Amino acid sequence: MISSDTKPCVGIGYPIFKSLGPIIHNAGLKAAGLDDKFVYISLNVEPSKLAQFLDFVRTSNIRGVTVTLPHKQNVMPLLDKIDPTAQEIGAVNTIVNDNGRLTGHNTDWIGASQPMKKMIDLKSKKVAVIGAGGAAKAFIYGLVKNGANVTIYNRTVDKAQNLADKFGCAFNSLEDIQSVSGADIICNASSVGFSGADQADQSPVAEEFINSGQIVFDAVYSPLKTKLLKSAARAGAKTIPGTEMLLHQGYAQFKLYYQVEAPKNEMENALLEYLDDER
Repeated sequence: MISSDTKPCVGIGYPIFKSLGPIIHNAGLKAAGLDDKFVYISLNVEPSKLAQFLDFVRTSNIRGVTVTLPHKQNVMPLLDKIDPTAQEIGAVNTIVNDNGRLTGHNTDWIGASQPMKKMIDLKSKKVAVIGAGGAAKAFIYGLVKNGANVTIYNRTVDKAQNLADKFGCAFNSLEDIQSVSGADIICNASSVGFSGADQADQSPVAEEFINSGQIVFDAVYSPLKTKLLKSAARAGAKTIPGTEMLLHQGYAQFKLYYQVEAPKNEMENALLEYLDDER
């Protein structure tokens, strides 16, 4: 039962879209017998109010903050400490509040790399990463760490080049997106295809550039079957939905917030049941 002693964890973004964090975390808390001690909610926090919100977090009993667009990079200078991995990636998606001291972490890179590692050895694989924001940084960090050969594709080429210089990989313009046909893995780390976004009904890669020998990973989790994943399935490619990234980063986040191992089966079942009801 929720009481005044219950510590919230809060997912923030602007707009927050259709947040699935509460579904995953609260199912895990119930399974772990911690639902009287913690609860997870989501809030819209405008960029102009981000610093004010974090000041409130410091003086409250909020245990943790899950950070999504557009705050993953802007939040960093507002924190007291940043984990070395998050510092290297250049983005924070998880903040832990220890008695008013806020530490930033990044679990997105775990969510990005673990689903692929379950399917293939990433060493020396050619991987195309589309996008140059916080999610792209997490993908690139995990891929490079596991020995993959990464090429970044982005509309703004300067951003792609800056990331490529930082992580020691290649870059290209979206105008040359057809060259992803030569990749072993295609990762969409952009918001193209996200329900509620401007490009909800679009795909970053035309079906003609996808082939049956590839793995296609879409970080977008709403809808579950994006236009990109539908195209990849028709082309005979193996697919990884954004829910896999969401779950694996959530498992790591769960341990940071609540100091116990995540009940993975219960968290996954709750998410899939919710998404099935939504269809």
